[in-house]
Amino acid sequence: MTVSGLFIDGLDYPDISRCAQLEKEMFAGDSPWPATAFRAELNAPYNRYFAARDRPGGEVVGYAGISTLGSAGSYECEIHTIAVAPTHRGRGYGRALLAVLLEVADSCGAPVFLEVRTDNDTAITLYEHHGFVRSGIRRNYYQPSGADAYTMIRPATTSAATQSGGTP
Repeated sequence: MTVSGLFIDGLDYPDISRCAQLEKEMFAGDSPWPATAFRAELNAPYNRYFAARDRPGGEVVGYAGISTLGSAGSYECEIHTIAVAPTHRGRGYGRALLAVLLEVADSCGAPVFLEVRTDNDTAITLYEHHGFVRSGIRRNYYQPSGADAYTMIRPATTSAATQSGGTP
């Protein structure tokens, strides 16, 4: 998928070491995911992970993942992560990754849940712009920093796939 010069494709095993490197860079204070965590996420059949690149076949500069749980007619989606390298922020990569995740949820008519740091105003604004509302707070959610997180939800949207019993 190409969005305004950004290239989004599936995250794959060769991308894992780059993702783990970015995690250490971006989330050093909050238990960054190691390569084994990314491998486990890619192995789970209910997860979909995507990579943002600045050119086809280029290095990963952002990534995002979503799980689809439940069964036809009652699916729910949870966004696990959206991350963009500091060198590529402010260029629409996060918005493009979120759009791809929401397409997954919309294809099966699922509501979408996520957690976001309460001090991440940029992400909160992005999510609210896409229909998410705050539904709660998780105290000390991020460890070891102890930062709080908002739980946010975007209600399910209807689509042709939903009406015809679409699958994730």
